[in-house]
Amino acid sequence: MKLRIASLTILCLALAAVPAFADYDNGPINGTTDAWTINFGYIVSDTFTSNGSPVTGFSAGVWEFPGDTVTALDWSITSGENSGTVFGSGTASGGNISDKYISSNQYGYNIDTITVTGLNVALSSGTYWLNLQNASVASGDPVYWDENSGTGCGGSGCPSQASESALGTIPSEAFTVAMGGTVPEPSSIMLFGSGILGLAGVLRRKLF
Repeated sequence: MKLRIASLTILCLALAAVPAFADYDNGPINGTTDAWTINFGYIVSDTFTSNGSPVTGFSAGVWEFPGDTVTALDWSITSGENSGTVFGSGTASGGNISDKYISSNQYGYNIDTITVTGLNVALSSGTYWLNLQNASVASGDPVYWDENSGTGCGGSGCPSQASESALGTIPSEAFTVAMGGTVPEPSSIMLFGSGILGLAGVLRRKLF
């Protein structure tokens, strides 16, 4: 009897240790190198790998002007680079989007995490594109998706391929996609000691 109870306990612990889903994580927020505009008509797209579970939400690292808070964001999941079959799309707003301040960077921008919840996008196993655009802040300022080049990412399909609607291929961004569970936030900020491009590279995407 004791042996059976012990075996049952071990089995329960083993099952508890196995996650019910596996999120796609493209690595932690960088916050110091560069970022790409996701409003003013620009669309930024990154690939992620699905395990076949429904996408329930996502989070992304962004740069914002001090005082700004993202209140709405258009998203889509497609088979191609902001093109092809659309598996899900919409505008995240109200209780389905949150904006969490993390820190400020050397350029004076706030580094925040945007989290979108309440999605239910059915996907088969494979590679898809997450496209972000029309980020809305009350001030009308630009909002930028943090570039991390997939450094520190883990799992299948990592690092992400990425593109920007006006330029084409770019380094990939900081984000996670939740599949079958709650939405995790990107990991803690990585501070790189090299590769800083400067403010001009960011402002270019605002002006052009």
